[in-house]
Amino acid sequence: MPPAPNVLFLMTDHTHAPAIAPESPCLKPHLDALAAEGRRFARCYTPNAICSPSRESLMTGCYPSTHGVWDCTHTQNKNWIQLLTPPEETFSARLAAAGYQTGYFGKWHLGNRKHYSADFDVSDLDGDAHGGATEKALDFLKGRAAQEQPFALFVNYINPHDIYEAAKVISADGPRPDGPPVPRPASWTDTLEGKPAPQRQFLAEDQGKPFRDWPDEALEKYRLAYRDKCQLVDREVGRLLDALDALHMSENTVVVYVSDHGDMDTHHRLVYKGPFMYDQLVRVPLIIRVPARFGGGAGVRNDDLVSLADITPTLCALARRDAPEGDGMSLVPLLSGGALSAPREGVAVQYYGKQQWVNPIRTWRTRDWKYSRYLVHGEELYDLGNDPEETRNLAKDPACARKLAKMRAALDGWMRRYGDTLFDTYWPTDRQGGRLQPGNG
Repeated sequence: MPPAPNVLFLMTDHTHAPAIAPESPCLKPHLDALAAEGRRFARCYTPNAICSPSRESLMTGCYPSTHGVWDCTHTQNKNWIQLLTPPEETFSARLAAAGYQTGYFGKWHLGNRKHYSADFDVSDLDGDAHGGATEKALDFLKGRAAQEQPFALFVNYINPHDIYEAAKVISADGPRPDGPPVPRPASWTDTLEGKPAPQRQFLAEDQGKPFRDWPDEALEKYRLAYRDKCQLVDREVGRLLDALDALHMSENTVVVYVSDHGDMDTHHRLVYKGPFMYDQLVRVPLIIRVPARFGGGAGVRNDDLVSLADITPTLCALARRDAPEGDGMSLVPLLSGGALSAPREGVAVQYYGKQQWVNPIRTWRTRDWKYSRYLVHGEELYDLGNDPEETRNLAKDPACARKLAKMRAALDGWMRRYGDTLFDTYWPTDRQGGRLQPGNG
């Protein structure tokens, strides 16, 4: 049996899966090559489309209802349900305990650095999350080129999250960002009528307000600028993959590429992230390249429904280490061309709110349907086979009553099974944090 593999874990912030899919016009040669050499999971979902909750899920293998992190760690306020109390063992801790040399560079956004820094031999938590993270990672790799001890290197990039800054200077008559044309999404004509009110409220009062009256030309530039940020990451990824080759480490190293959540990217004329569960926000890229000597295969798209919570048990299994008790499942059988013993029929996404604006949502997503339940603000039901852009909310369509009941029951069953028992006890608020009462949502 070969020794345990090295692990190179690459994570971005704000990348939705279609942005770096093979058919995307985004220029991303290094990520395309990585996907061609490994497994691309085309149906991977974040447990929560907010940075800190999703990153905690990824590190622990637990859903937010288990680990208790619902918002970004820098925005703790009166609506915070539980403070960040990390379990004693994350997957990074398990790898360290298995004898891995560990390093972490770039974005952290989890709080409790003192606790987590013990997992890493070398770290710069929340350090430079651009090229500086790559430089530190390259130094780490070079320092381990002649060592037999396996390593686990975590490199976390901020982009394409910098679209927040780029969008501030975009205008209809300003310069056009570089890059090939990006087709307009079919959902550009969506008025959001017949959908939960917080979606329209996001455009009227929240971060979408500056974009509400943007002309099409400016929205197109947003899409180009977003892909430019994705391309910046691709170049950094290429530097690290080239270093693995030059240092003769590729045949011994598992490479994982993933993002914490997506960006609305002007679909439904929405941007950034907020109180909605569209696939542009909750479906994220996941590529895992496993060397042939460890049972990996090349160039395969996988369509199983998977979650970021599956990363912990998967990497622990590859390192031949028991995973901490959690909610995810190991994807190792899929990496060698096999099948899961119990494939998911659906995957859940949880949302509490962001900052003072509380809008609890639960979503159940199957291959062809999506159901979302808001507190106070109603429900959504989408036939993704016929309406992949999620433009027609069928929750009140009598013809879909049986499907709606089935999706409701599936979500209820998942919530019971995974201890998501507090949903009905939350209190939605208005944009300023004022508690809503029944009838005023």
